Amino acid sequence: MTSGVGALWSHRDALRILVRRDLAVKYQQSVLGYLWSLIEPLGTGAIYWFVFGVLYARDTTRHLGEAADSYPLFLITGVFAWSWTSSAISEATNALTGQSRLITTMNIPRQVFPIGRVVGRVAEYAAGLPILIGVAVAYAVADRIDLGWSVLVLPLAVTVQGVLLVGLALLLSAANVLMRDVERFMRLAVRLLFYATPIIYPLSLVRDSGLPGWVTVAYELNPLVGIFQLHHAVWYPDEFPDARLLATTVAGSLLVLAAGWWTFRRLEPAVLKEL
Repeated sequence: MTSGVGALWSHRDALRILVRRDLAVKYQQSVLGYLWSLIEPLGTGAIYWFVFGVLYARDTTRHLGEAADSYPLFLITGVFAWSWTSSAISEATNALTGQSRLITTMNIPRQVFPIGRVVGRVAEYAAGLPILIGVAVAYAVADRIDLGWSVLVLPLAVTVQGVLLVGLALLLSAANVLMRDVERFMRLAVRLLFYATPIIYPLSLVRDSGLPGWVTVAYELNPLVGIFQLHHAVWYPDEFPDARLLATTVAGSLLVLAAGWWTFRRLEPAVLKEL
């Protein structure tokens, strides 16, 4: 794995070119271009705010604690991070099948292709950060949140999420070449993961739901739970995951990265033959 990372670093220019190409192709015939990376999560956030912040406001605010007075910020924080997650998983799954000619002709590490999809989507997430920060500052000025040291949690949240997504990208892209059902399965899995992750609701709602203990433990084994707690903790320090959840999240993300890297290397000869 160390030698593989070294090879990737030596081909970082190829990775940069692939990311720029993917972004250019994605928005080349769009009038609004990169603005779509902002419009889609903001529109999604507005829908969930109307449902849970207006129609079911009484039930929602009971479990939000300090986030009750700034629920739109709580929402878009999760939705922006989820947009990166869902897009990276969906696009990385077919990263090899959709670029077979490049993969079989270019002399670069094949990991560049699925990793490039993850890096491209983090660029879109970064483009939305000014809006997220602007909303947070507006709530801080209105004394609805307190901005402090917790903003330093953002690099940790992005790093852990990036580690997890790279591992998933490597695993899913290789498996999808040999079993095309993987792409269809992941469409369903992404929908399920959205509601199985504290994005539009706080983790306390699950912990106080009265579910059997083993269900809550299984729920928190999902690394995305701790990752989105970190994203929310940027503005709401009380949402910072406890030591057990943080350790589970970091260990789970590293395990997925190692499994994805190992699987990709083991399947690479078969993948190249299939392509």
